[in-house]
Amino acid sequence: MDLKVKKYTNIKTGLKKADVAKNKTNEVETKNSRSYKQIVHDNVFTLFNLINLILGLMVFVTGSYRNMLFVLLVLINMIIGIIQEIRSKNVLDELALLNVKKAKVLRDSRIEEIPAEEIVENDVLIVEPGDQMSVDAVVLDGHVECNESILTGESDAIEKTFGDTLMSGSFIVSGKAKAQAVRVGDDTYSYSIMNQAKREKRYPSELRDSIQTIIRFSTIILIPSGLVLLYKELFIEHLLWQEAFLSTVAAVIGMIPEGLVLLTSTALAIGSIKLAQKKVLIQELYCIETLARVDTLCLDKTGTITEGKMKVMHIECLDDITESEVKDILAEVYTALDDNNATAQAIREFAGQREAAVSHTIPFSSDRKASGVEFADGNCFITGAYSFVQQNTDPQIQAKIDSYAEQGMRVIVLAHASHLSDTLKGNHRILALICIQDVLREDIKETLDYFEDQGVDIKIISGDDPLTVTALAKKAGVRGRPVDMSKVKDIPKAVERYSIFGRVTPEQKKEMVLALKEQGHTVAMTGDGVNDVMALKEADCSIAMGTGSQAAKAISSVVLLNDQFDALPSVLREGRIVINNIQRSASLFLVKTLFSLGLTLITIFWLSAYPFKPIQLSLVSGLGTGIPGFVLALEPNEERVHGHFLRHVFGRAIPGAASVILSVVICYQFKGLLGMSSAQLSTICTIVATWNSLCVLYTVCEPMTRIRNWLMTAMLLASIIGMLGFHDLLYLTGLSVWQTVYLVCNMALIPDFLIIVKHVVDKTILRDEAQYVSV
Repeated sequence: MDLKVKKYTNIKTGLKKADVAKNKTNEVETKNSRSYKQIVHDNVFTLFNLINLILGLMVFVTGSYRNMLFVLLVLINMIIGIIQEIRSKNVLDELALLNVKKAKVLRDSRIEEIPAEEIVENDVLIVEPGDQMSVDAVVLDGHVECNESILTGESDAIEKTFGDTLMSGSFIVSGKAKAQAVRVGDDTYSYSIMNQAKREKRYPSELRDSIQTIIRFSTIILIPSGLVLLYKELFIEHLLWQEAFLSTVAAVIGMIPEGLVLLTSTALAIGSIKLAQKKVLIQELYCIETLARVDTLCLDKTGTITEGKMKVMHIECLDDITESEVKDILAEVYTALDDNNATAQAIREFAGQREAAVSHTIPFSSDRKASGVEFADGNCFITGAYSFVQQNTDPQIQAKIDSYAEQGMRVIVLAHASHLSDTLKGNHRILALICIQDVLREDIKETLDYFEDQGVDIKIISGDDPLTVTALAKKAGVRGRPVDMSKVKDIPKAVERYSIFGRVTPEQKKEMVLALKEQGHTVAMTGDGVNDVMALKEADCSIAMGTGSQAAKAISSVVLLNDQFDALPSVLREGRIVINNIQRSASLFLVKTLFSLGLTLITIFWLSAYPFKPIQLSLVSGLGTGIPGFVLALEPNEERVHGHFLRHVFGRAIPGAASVILSVVICYQFKGLLGMSSAQLSTICTIVATWNSLCVLYTVCEPMTRIRNWLMTAMLLASIIGMLGFHDLLYLTGLSVWQTVYLVCNMALIPDFLIIVKHVVDKTILRDEAQYVSV
């Protein structure tokens, strides 16, 4: 892709400050986290808060200020939500700073190092080995070799000289040059790819979708049912307007599942903070849940199962020469050469440095695939790919090279030449084979074994030769059949049959992800290049390496800032903790929502008045739902995720809700027989609802642990102390002997009733979730 330069910048002085101030910068809008204003706005201005405000005003005008306790609880929830999200934002923003790249620019005849986002159009960049281009630029002076694999998938270095284009995202391998920034910010090639991928990107989340369904359902029901209930109590039952207001408010606040929203966002935020401490940047909160549900993990070979750098593994001497002598020659050759590609770095690390008088050098190029040095003593040495170095190849040497390739090694030869030609190719004396290999990550086998133990299918994907990929994959512990994707036409069948894929093109990566998803798999994909972006977009959970392209990081939901692949099990574990515990706690919140909805409908069509006051439901909600829900949501729980979230939480909430509804209806039937006043009926219903919530809490806590035992004991004691010590505040009144006997009998039957209804629910609503394991 050629770039046209409208006006060349002086390569000796660079831009002047006045030009810098008026030119377009490389800064682009990013949305990794919300602003403080947005966090406050989103937590304050919600539909539920508006409804609670209206309900609070209704209670206020009655003069019964103690029934406004729920407003205080709403404020506390809102403040907790804001604080937690701000805390999470601060941690993630601080972590995101580790992603900031630096660049060297020439301005006012001085070289400055600045953040890459401060590069402006027409800046003169100083590019050197190891630099990653942050803008699209044109070479003005010098020459470099550039690795564009992150853009194209091709790993060969490409030589760039005057007038050639350096694309954003590519890496400088060797050489040094001055280049003029032509396209910056949202005009760059990598940004256009990223923007295309980000458009319409929506991460799947059963948790988010289920909670939104609950909120929509509650919102649709509570407003009309509340209005109908108020009308009935005012104009049909002819209650005092104060009593009608209070009972209507109690019914409506009971139907609002706002604690569930706070519980979910808090649990996800805490999970993201824990991961941030391990240098894992979570850019989409609900991806924590998605990764916990993943059953297929697609991994790029380079930078994922390997460290992304090469190492000399073996030297085979082919002539009358020792390994020590080969090492000395390599040290002199690579001290003389300026090559800085992965192969050169590996050989320098192996052989060290050794100075020698040099007459002439020919650096490595992607066309020659070799480099050479002529020393002052007349000796000439060449290193490179055998077929590019030797004119007439020896079948025996080629067989040795093929054998090493099957072991996952890349082989270059060291040759002695009579002279250096421009191509370096000739009939030379081959001294040794240098076997180089990508370095496997130290803990890659343990990490992949962990995923396999958790039922996650591993797919290794690479653009390299299938033999090399297979050898490395086997060493990493990946079991499965390999395939050369350059010969594959039916991708859906291939992804079903094979686990190791070589010669994969960027387009095939995307098609492979889509094929896996169409087969019903939940797919996670790792990638680091612009060429990976479209596949990352299609994955259910996309994971980028910290040293990868900005485009890959921007589209991904997870960024491993230190390229630490072994951190992925932590993401999986955090996801399981979040889902399992929210699934456990959500049923507690829905018990109140369901029984409030049921009692409201029954009151509209049958009962004379709603039996609870707002402050009484605050007791039930706080001790039976709110406090226990948040404690349980933060427990360590790394069991595999099973079952459908919405069906499961409703199935677990129905027994508790049915128990309260039935108890209240029976209380109304015995009201006349036992001579209950409205205050006594309300007292019995409050005690029964509180006891019922504690029984439901016990079933949710099973099997009991030390923390859960303490939680149950604390909530039981708090309930007793609250009812005895604050009975006037809670509108609780004394009961007669027979009323007390009735209350005790009712409470005694609740545990058995819960067991019976749970059994019915398990056989009906949850019959398709027999695989669910209660934890």
